Amino acid sequence: MPISRRPRAALAGLLALPLLLAGCGGSVEVGMPPAADSPGCAAAAEHWPERLSDLEARETDPSSPAIRAWGDPAVVARCGMPAMPPTEAQCVVVNDIGWVAEELGDGTRLTSFGRDPAIEVIVPDEHGPGPLLLPAFASAVEELPTNGYECS
Repeated sequence: MPISRRPRAALAGLLALPLLLAGCGGSVEVGMPPAADSPGCAAAAEHWPERLSDLEARETDPSSPAIRAWGDPAVVARCGMPAMPPTEAQCVVVNDIGWVAEELGDGTRLTSFGRDPAIEVIVPDEHGPGPLLLPAFASAVEELPTNGYECS
């Protein structure tokens, strides 16, 4: 679906790539999102899933309420990413929440659309199609303020 812009929305910066390094059984190293300490992320952090599908939670480094990881290789969710600006990229709507997908070399990055700050979910190919995991993040995303953009 293309994405339309609503006039009251403000543009945000570019997405930063996460640093994802996982040792067998160790903590998952993740880059800290720029707005991880925002009030929206504090509220979203209370809604991270305990388990993600059949994947158990893992520790992250740094340890932050705004970051969660599950499984090995890790599915990583980060709250506090810059809001996405208008884009021609495909937007997927899951549980009334827009997500923009970007194929990576070994997985998919899914970024909430129309929220500021945004939640980013990195899903390795081993865990199947990324959009199938998105319903687990709906409660967390709903805690973030909307910014006037939506999938259309």
